[in-house]
Amino acid sequence: MLIIPAIDLKNNKVVRLFQGKYDKVTIYSDNPIKYAIFFENEGAKRLHVVDLDGAKEGIPVHKEIIIKLSKSINIPVQVGGGIRDEETIKFYLSQGISQVIIGTKAVESLDWLKEVTEKFPYKIIVSVDIRGEKVSFSGWQKISEVFYLDFLKNLNKIKLFAVILTLIELDGTQQGLEKKRLEKALKVSQHPIIIAGGISNLEDIKTLIKYKDKGLLGIIIGRALYEGSLNLKSALKIINES
Repeated sequence: MLIIPAIDLKNNKVVRLFQGKYDKVTIYSDNPIKYAIFFENEGAKRLHVVDLDGAKEGIPVHKEIIIKLSKSINIPVQVGGGIRDEETIKFYLSQGISQVIIGTKAVESLDWLKEVTEKFPYKIIVSVDIRGEKVSFSGWQKISEVFYLDFLKNLNKIKLFAVILTLIELDGTQQGLEKKRLEKALKVSQHPIIIAGGISNLEDIKTLIKYKDKGLLGIIIGRALYEGSLNLKSALKIINES
Protein backbone atom coordinates (compact mmCIF):
# COMPACT_ATOMS: atom_id res chain seq x y z
CA MET A 1 0.00 0.00 0.00
CA LEU A 2 1.24 3.48 -0.88
CA ILE A 3 1.34 6.72 1.05
CA ILE A 4 0.98 9.38 -1.66
CA PRO A 5 1.78 12.98 -0.71
CA ALA A 6 -0.39 15.58 -2.45
CA ILE A 7 0.93 18.75 -4.06
CA ASP A 8 -1.97 21.02 -5.02
CA LEU A 9 -1.10 24.00 -7.21
CA LYS A 10 -2.85 27.37 -7.31
CA ASN A 11 -1.20 30.45 -8.78
CA ASN A 12 2.08 28.48 -8.95
CA LYS A 13 2.00 27.92 -5.20
CA VAL A 14 1.59 24.82 -3.05
CA VAL A 15 -1.78 25.15 -1.33
CA ARG A 16 -4.56 23.20 0.35
CA LEU A 17 -8.23 23.99 0.05
CA PHE A 18 -10.71 23.40 2.85
CA GLN A 19 -13.48 21.04 1.66
CA GLY A 20 -12.61 21.92 -1.94
CA LYS A 21 -13.58 25.57 -1.50
CA TYR A 22 -11.45 27.92 -3.57
CA ASP A 23 -12.05 30.83 -1.19
CA LYS A 24 -10.71 28.81 1.76
CA VAL A 25 -7.10 28.33 0.76
CA THR A 26 -3.93 27.93 2.80
CA ILE A 27 -0.62 28.68 1.05
CA TYR A 28 2.35 26.55 2.12
CA SER A 29 5.06 27.38 -0.38
CA ASP A 30 5.92 29.10 -3.64
CA ASN A 31 8.31 26.25 -4.48
CA PRO A 32 6.48 23.04 -5.48
CA ILE A 33 9.70 21.40 -6.72
CA LYS A 34 11.28 21.75 -3.29
CA TYR A 35 8.34 19.83 -1.78
CA ALA A 36 8.50 17.13 -4.46
CA ILE A 37 12.19 16.51 -3.76
CA PHE A 38 11.54 16.56 -0.01
CA PHE A 39 8.76 13.96 -0.25
CA GLU A 40 10.93 11.69 -2.41
CA ASN A 41 13.81 12.01 0.06
CA GLU A 42 11.45 11.12 2.90
CA GLY A 43 10.65 7.85 1.15
CA ALA A 44 7.49 8.47 -0.89
CA LYS A 45 7.12 6.10 -3.85
CA ARG A 46 4.55 8.20 -5.77
CA LEU A 47 3.30 11.81 -5.84
CA HIS A 48 -0.18 13.19 -6.45
CA VAL A 49 -0.14 16.58 -8.20
CA VAL A 50 -3.30 18.58 -8.87
CA ASP A 51 -3.61 21.70 -11.00
CA LEU A 52 -6.42 23.38 -9.03
CA ASP A 53 -6.67 26.33 -11.40
CA GLY A 54 -6.84 23.87 -14.28
CA ALA A 55 -9.63 21.91 -12.62
CA LYS A 56 -11.65 25.07 -12.21
CA GLU A 57 -10.93 26.52 -15.64
CA GLY A 58 -11.27 23.25 -17.54
CA ILE A 59 -7.83 23.47 -19.15
CA PRO A 60 -4.36 22.86 -17.65
CA VAL A 61 -2.81 26.01 -16.18
CA HIS A 62 0.35 24.65 -14.53
CA LYS A 63 1.68 22.37 -17.27
CA GLU A 64 5.18 23.84 -17.30
CA ILE A 65 5.83 23.65 -13.57
CA ILE A 66 4.29 20.17 -13.32
CA ILE A 67 6.62 18.80 -16.00
CA LYS A 68 9.59 20.52 -14.36
CA LEU A 69 8.57 19.02 -11.01
CA SER A 70 8.21 15.54 -12.49
CA LYS A 71 11.65 15.70 -14.12
CA SER A 72 13.25 16.79 -10.83
CA ILE A 73 12.45 13.48 -9.09
CA ASN A 74 12.70 9.76 -9.83
CA ILE A 75 9.36 8.48 -8.57
CA PRO A 76 6.05 8.20 -10.46
CA VAL A 77 3.86 11.30 -10.60
CA GLN A 78 0.12 11.19 -11.16
CA VAL A 79 -1.40 14.46 -12.39
CA GLY A 80 -4.93 15.82 -12.44
CA GLY A 81 -6.72 19.09 -12.99
CA GLY A 82 -8.27 20.28 -16.25
CA ILE A 83 -7.40 17.17 -18.26
CA ARG A 84 -10.40 16.87 -20.54
CA ASP A 85 -9.09 15.96 -23.98
CA GLU A 86 -6.86 13.37 -25.61
CA GLU A 87 -4.24 15.93 -26.60
CA THR A 88 -3.57 16.86 -22.97
CA ILE A 89 -3.36 13.20 -21.94
CA LYS A 90 -0.86 12.53 -24.72
CA PHE A 91 1.18 15.59 -23.76
CA TYR A 92 1.54 14.67 -20.10
CA LEU A 93 2.37 11.03 -20.81
CA SER A 94 4.91 12.02 -23.46
CA GLN A 95 6.64 14.21 -20.86
CA GLY A 96 7.09 11.34 -18.41
CA ILE A 97 4.00 11.67 -16.23
CA SER A 98 3.12 8.15 -15.07
CA GLN A 99 -0.67 8.47 -14.92
CA VAL A 100 -3.16 11.23 -15.66
CA ILE A 101 -6.24 11.75 -13.53
CA ILE A 102 -9.61 12.31 -15.18
CA GLY A 103 -12.57 13.61 -13.20
CA THR A 104 -15.07 15.87 -14.95
CA LYS A 105 -14.78 14.36 -18.42
CA ALA A 106 -15.29 10.85 -17.04
CA VAL A 107 -18.55 11.97 -15.45
CA GLU A 108 -19.66 13.68 -18.63
CA SER A 109 -18.84 10.85 -21.05
CA LEU A 110 -18.07 7.22 -20.26
CA ASP A 111 -17.84 6.55 -24.00
CA TRP A 112 -14.99 9.06 -24.31
CA LEU A 113 -13.30 7.53 -21.28
CA LYS A 114 -13.51 4.03 -22.79
CA GLU A 115 -12.02 5.34 -26.02
CA VAL A 116 -8.99 7.01 -24.41
CA THR A 117 -8.32 4.08 -22.08
CA GLU A 118 -8.12 1.81 -25.12
CA LYS A 119 -5.45 4.15 -26.52
CA PHE A 120 -3.69 4.59 -23.17
CA PRO A 121 -4.48 1.44 -21.17
CA TYR A 122 -3.75 1.62 -17.44
CA LYS A 123 -2.35 5.14 -17.83
CA ILE A 124 -5.52 6.79 -16.59
CA ILE A 125 -6.89 7.17 -13.07
CA VAL A 126 -10.49 8.26 -12.58
CA SER A 127 -11.10 10.55 -9.65
CA VAL A 128 -14.49 9.85 -8.09
CA ASP A 129 -14.98 12.98 -6.00
CA ILE A 130 -18.06 12.77 -3.82
CA ARG A 131 -20.19 14.96 -1.60
CA GLY A 132 -22.50 12.72 0.34
CA GLU A 133 -23.38 9.92 -2.08
CA LYS A 134 -23.14 11.88 -5.33
CA VAL A 135 -20.26 12.55 -7.72
CA SER A 136 -18.94 16.09 -7.97
CA PHE A 137 -17.13 17.61 -10.97
CA SER A 138 -15.73 20.85 -12.46
CA GLY A 139 -13.13 21.28 -9.77
CA TRP A 140 -15.68 20.14 -7.17
CA GLN A 141 -17.80 23.19 -7.94
CA LYS A 142 -20.79 21.19 -9.27
CA ILE A 143 -22.63 18.09 -8.08
CA SER A 144 -24.05 15.58 -10.54
CA GLU A 145 -27.06 13.34 -10.09
CA VAL A 146 -24.79 10.29 -10.37
CA PHE A 147 -24.49 8.09 -7.28
CA TYR A 148 -20.86 7.16 -6.64
CA LEU A 149 -21.46 3.41 -6.30
CA ASP A 150 -23.26 3.33 -9.65
CA PHE A 151 -20.41 5.29 -11.20
CA LEU A 152 -17.82 2.88 -9.77
CA LYS A 153 -19.72 -0.07 -11.22
CA ASN A 154 -19.76 1.61 -14.64
CA LEU A 155 -15.97 1.95 -14.50
CA ASN A 156 -15.32 -1.73 -13.81
CA LYS A 157 -14.81 -2.86 -17.41
CA ILE A 158 -12.57 0.08 -18.33
CA LYS A 159 -8.76 -0.26 -18.44
CA LEU A 160 -7.88 2.05 -15.56
CA PHE A 161 -4.75 2.09 -13.41
CA ALA A 162 -6.85 2.88 -10.33
CA VAL A 163 -9.73 4.92 -8.95
CA ILE A 164 -9.33 7.77 -6.47
CA LEU A 165 -12.18 8.09 -3.99
CA THR A 166 -12.17 11.62 -2.58
CA LEU A 167 -14.46 12.47 0.32
CA ILE A 168 -14.79 16.19 -0.36
CA GLU A 169 -16.40 17.15 2.94
CA LEU A 170 -13.29 15.82 4.70
CA ASP A 171 -10.65 17.02 2.24
CA GLY A 172 -8.25 19.49 3.80
CA THR A 173 -9.99 19.30 7.18
CA GLN A 174 -7.82 16.79 9.09
CA GLN A 175 -11.06 15.63 10.70
CA GLY A 176 -10.01 12.02 10.54
CA LEU A 177 -11.05 8.91 8.71
CA GLU A 178 -14.53 7.99 7.53
CA LYS A 179 -14.71 4.31 6.58
CA LYS A 180 -18.32 3.76 5.57
CA ARG A 181 -18.19 5.04 1.99
CA LEU A 182 -14.75 3.51 1.45
CA GLU A 183 -15.99 0.08 2.52
CA LYS A 184 -18.94 0.32 0.14
CA ALA A 185 -16.65 1.39 -2.70
CA LEU A 186 -14.23 -1.48 -2.12
CA LYS A 187 -17.10 -3.94 -2.39
CA VAL A 188 -18.29 -2.73 -5.81
CA SER A 189 -15.08 -1.56 -7.53
CA GLN A 190 -12.95 -4.03 -9.46
CA HIS A 191 -10.17 -1.44 -9.68
CA PRO A 192 -7.62 -0.66 -6.98
CA ILE A 193 -8.81 2.30 -4.91
CA ILE A 194 -6.80 5.24 -3.63
CA ILE A 195 -8.51 7.08 -0.76
CA ALA A 196 -8.29 10.84 -0.12
CA GLY A 197 -9.88 13.16 2.40
CA GLY A 198 -9.54 13.70 6.13
CA ILE A 199 -6.60 11.42 6.92
CA SER A 200 -4.87 13.18 9.78
CA ASN A 201 -2.70 10.93 11.95
CA LEU A 202 -0.93 7.59 12.30
CA GLU A 203 -4.01 5.95 13.80
CA ASP A 204 -5.82 6.59 10.51
CA ILE A 205 -2.96 4.88 8.66
CA LYS A 206 -3.14 1.86 11.00
CA THR A 207 -6.88 1.62 10.38
CA LEU A 208 -6.51 1.80 6.60
CA ILE A 209 -3.86 -0.93 6.49
CA LYS A 210 -6.67 -3.40 7.20
CA TYR A 211 -8.07 -2.66 3.74
CA LYS A 212 -4.90 -3.27 1.73
CA ASP A 213 -5.92 -6.84 0.88
CA LYS A 214 -9.42 -5.68 -0.03
CA GLY A 215 -8.37 -3.44 -2.88
CA LEU A 216 -6.95 -0.33 -1.21
CA LEU A 217 -3.87 0.66 -3.21
CA GLY A 218 -2.96 3.95 -1.61
CA ILE A 219 -3.67 6.87 0.69
CA ILE A 220 -3.37 10.48 -0.48
CA ILE A 221 -2.32 12.86 2.27
CA GLY A 222 -2.01 16.62 2.06
CA ARG A 223 -2.65 19.06 4.88
CA ALA A 224 -1.64 16.62 7.64
CA LEU A 225 1.86 16.41 6.12
CA TYR A 226 2.19 20.15 5.66
CA GLU A 227 1.01 21.01 9.16
CA GLY A 228 2.84 18.23 10.95
CA SER A 229 0.04 16.15 12.44
CA LEU A 230 1.34 13.21 10.41
CA ASN A 231 4.99 12.40 9.76
CA LEU A 232 5.63 10.81 6.37
CA LYS A 233 8.54 8.62 7.49
CA SER A 234 6.53 7.31 10.44
CA ALA A 235 3.55 6.56 8.20
CA LEU A 236 5.76 4.74 5.70
CA LYS A 237 7.34 2.72 8.49
CA ILE A 238 3.90 1.52 9.60
CA ILE A 239 3.06 0.52 6.03
CA ASN A 240 6.38 -1.25 5.48
CA GLU A 241 6.07 -3.23 8.71
CA SER A 242 2.49 -4.34 8.09
